[in-house]
Amino acid sequence: MNLKLDTLNKARRTAEQRLMDMRNADGFWPGRLSSSALAAAVACVALYQVDPKGHHEALQRGWQWLAAVQNSDGGWGDTPESKSNLSTTLLVWAAFQPVDSTYATPVTQAESYISAQTQTLSPDRISKAILRIYGDDKTFSAPILALCALAGRLGPDPACWHYVPQLPLEAAALPQGLFRFLQLPVVSYAIPALIGIGLLRHRRGRATPLWGKFRDKITPRLLNELQALQPENGGFLEATPLAAFVALSLAGAGEGDHPVTRNAIEFILTSQLEDGSWPIDTDLATWVSTLSIKALEEHESTLPKADKAILHQWLSAQQFTTPHPFTGAAPGGWAWTHWAGAVPDADDTAGALLALHHLSNRSADDIASAKNGIQWLMGLQNRDGGIPTFCKGWGTLPFDKSCADLTGHALRAFLTWQDAMPAAFQRKMDRRIKRMIDFLIHHQHGDGFWLPLWFGHQQAADERNPVYGTVQVLLGLSHPALAGRQDVQTAMAKAVEYLQGQQNDDGGWGGQYGVTSSIEETALALSALAENGDRSHLERGSAWLLKANENKMLASSPIGLYFASLWYDERMYPAVFTAQALRRLYFSQLNRQPDIIKE
Repeated sequence: MNLKLDTLNKARRTAEQRLMDMRNADGFWPGRLSSSALAAAVACVALYQVDPKGHHEALQRGWQWLAAVQNSDGGWGDTPESKSNLSTTLLVWAAFQPVDSTYATPVTQAESYISAQTQTLSPDRISKAILRIYGDDKTFSAPILALCALAGRLGPDPACWHYVPQLPLEAAALPQGLFRFLQLPVVSYAIPALIGIGLLRHRRGRATPLWGKFRDKITPRLLNELQALQPENGGFLEATPLAAFVALSLAGAGEGDHPVTRNAIEFILTSQLEDGSWPIDTDLATWVSTLSIKALEEHESTLPKADKAILHQWLSAQQFTTPHPFTGAAPGGWAWTHWAGAVPDADDTAGALLALHHLSNRSADDIASAKNGIQWLMGLQNRDGGIPTFCKGWGTLPFDKSCADLTGHALRAFLTWQDAMPAAFQRKMDRRIKRMIDFLIHHQHGDGFWLPLWFGHQQAADERNPVYGTVQVLLGLSHPALAGRQDVQTAMAKAVEYLQGQQNDDGGWGGQYGVTSSIEETALALSALAENGDRSHLERGSAWLLKANENKMLASSPIGLYFASLWYDERMYPAVFTAQALRRLYFSQLNRQPDIIKE
């Protein structure tokens, strides 16, 4: 196939209209996250622990959905499209405990899967297997084992609690500013679980008399702290798993009537979908909306003026203007959604800054908002020059470390807004930009790729997604302001060579070469290569993408990684990435060479 402008133009307009049609009545994109067996399992355990009779209907729907999506090997994956894994299967197995006789076949098949992974159903083997999976990070291993113990899957009380790590709940009583110095065994976003699971383990297990008295004394203070962290809708981070882990822990610790427990249960009930399942989070509305705005507004404006005004007002209102109670984050950032439980983070702040640039006429208010957002990212930048997700300086565990894809995204936002800032602030930005670039060059792998944090691929080696990571950094480094830097151009050339080398024989891309091609990775790779890629790679890739788009219902793939590396897919990703790719291809070819074939 040749890169014919008329063909590309027709395809990109179709993709743009499809994306426009996915907006809601309020003018933005709410998206749709995949259902999660893990979220459903934890939600069912929480509902049963608090009030099994009162939650009978919700529980029946949840159990029925879980039984219906069991994989043929007897296990469950994070999404219905995911391969089975031990963590999710253990949680579902525990969730079925009150109704083992009703769901005897799914339970027996689950036990066969677990036994195949651990050689036995003994609590010791199960505990060691889970602790081995997550290593030093107890963010997820402690809640999994606590849930299994509470459900009776690790043997009788109190011996079962021996298999559950005791989290240092007392650390939550210290000022937030000290957390990064304590080398906590959980990541920054997990303080509610630290308190909830820690309290459950303390009350149900056996502590030394000294620690027991101390923890008893500070428990009221910790519960007050937990209540202060809980958003008004009850959903910590808008995440069903986190809210449910907190609720089941408090109920198991004798705090079933506590306001935090009641509010978390209300959130869980409200979050259940029509089919009986739960997603891992309410939605990614701000994230997918900023992706859509960038896709539709790059090169030339597609959105009608009135629609842009609505989106501009909506996005501006999502910027945090006060310190956030959950993470202590300073004002200026954006979160992944507009709902109450979300917290500001680096990727969404960078995305919002770029979307704001497309919607803005660079008024004084917009420049002030952008400056505040940039200052917020500056406050997040680590000593190594990279950008982490939520909090500066935690660095011990993967989800708190500097990462390439977030740094590349932030770099692009800085460079896009820099010329609108006051001169003194521009000089300050120059220093931060240099550190970001140094971080990216230093962390580029020898083969030319970068690894992302929040995205992966289930079929790729180590479930990594170097294609996604490389695309995000390449988009940041390709800003015209860096055209004169030889080190940047060298890094970009290596990245382009790597991406082209990962193209599959069918013309598409997966997470790396040899992994099944998907719309998401193919569109992303084409977006990054549109300006710099060889024509043969672009032709084969665009042919694959156009053929995949013949189906009006684009299939989404589980490429997203949520907290604790939980897989999800988002129905918006294929549509938004396709629109972005076809626009970038069309406009790059329109201006690239005089010999482009026209129909």
